[in-house]
Amino acid sequence: MNKVLMKGNEAVAEAAVQAGLKFYAGYPITPQNEIPEYLSKRLPEVGGVFIQAESEIAAINMIYGASACGVRVMTSSSSPGISLKLEAISYLAAAELPAVIVNMMRGGPGLGNISGSQADYFQAVKGGGHGDYRLLVYAPFSVQELWDYTILAFEKADELRTPVIILGDGVIAQMMEPVIQRMPELKNFDKSSWALTGAKGRPSRIIRTLLMGEGELEKHNWKLQEKYKQWKEKEVKYETYFIDDSEVVVVAFGSAARIALSAIKKLRQQGIKIGLLRPVTLFPFPEELIRQIAQEIERFIVVEFNAGQMVEDVKLAVNGMSEVYFYGRPGGNIITAEDVYEALSNMTAKEQVMAKI
Repeated sequence: MNKVLMKGNEAVAEAAVQAGLKFYAGYPITPQNEIPEYLSKRLPEVGGVFIQAESEIAAINMIYGASACGVRVMTSSSSPGISLKLEAISYLAAAELPAVIVNMMRGGPGLGNISGSQADYFQAVKGGGHGDYRLLVYAPFSVQELWDYTILAFEKADELRTPVIILGDGVIAQMMEPVIQRMPELKNFDKSSWALTGAKGRPSRIIRTLLMGEGELEKHNWKLQEKYKQWKEKEVKYETYFIDDSEVVVVAFGSAARIALSAIKKLRQQGIKIGLLRPVTLFPFPEELIRQIAQEIERFIVVEFNAGQMVEDVKLAVNGMSEVYFYGRPGGNIITAEDVYEALSNMTAKEQVMAKI
């Protein structure tokens, strides 16, 4: 295994190549541009196809078509670009087609700015597009995890026949860290029952999302819901830090979790019993773990780079058993470890920077 200094975006791109990516279509937008730039050179070297489409909408529909042919596919974008892709992402989910979708979030709403943000949480974990669908969502908090979870995303997309989102942000996309280029043995998933490979001596296959027969759409929706229920039982991932003796637990994901952890370590040195729960899968969400913790502690503090989104899922899981507080900044303003330290130090003061939900 090689250990290489890599930028976050480059780690995603090379991990995708190592995971067997054969078709990429995308459109430029900061702060994820290094992904298509890297793949434009690298993917043809391994027999893959790179396309810079004329728009985000064109790119995601190319992904739909290529995935239907049974090859490993990926697209990447940032916040407003993902918004443009949502219709076709709903189609991918409905058709149960595997795809990896990378969102390096930027500040919003609207065009916003190019700084890191976590304001696309709702968009990612609640489906985002139209209809009753969900996506498997990974939230890495280091460049190493970008590598590891990109590879896992391709495996899970094929295994579960679903689009999978890698939800990063402008901070993790642009930072550089040493990466151990781990390569697990890739599985060979059988796609022969559904992939469109040409009907030579066999009945035709049809991939569609328009279900007009009596009760046909409802039956399909219940099938999807059963799949999502199984994810909640089998696919939840999280990391915990110092929670065994904690009286207060911080919940944060991605870059916010990384920054919060620095503040938490400093507070523990001062004797404050505080820990961190970091959801790695944002859907499925570790709601059962939060419910268990809520029976033992009095307070959760949710830290996010937004105006308060994941905090709603924390509050639902807590279900009134503990107090839930929020600390965050919207608009692409990156919270420092000092900001979080000050907020957590004053958590009983209920200052304006930490409003109770």
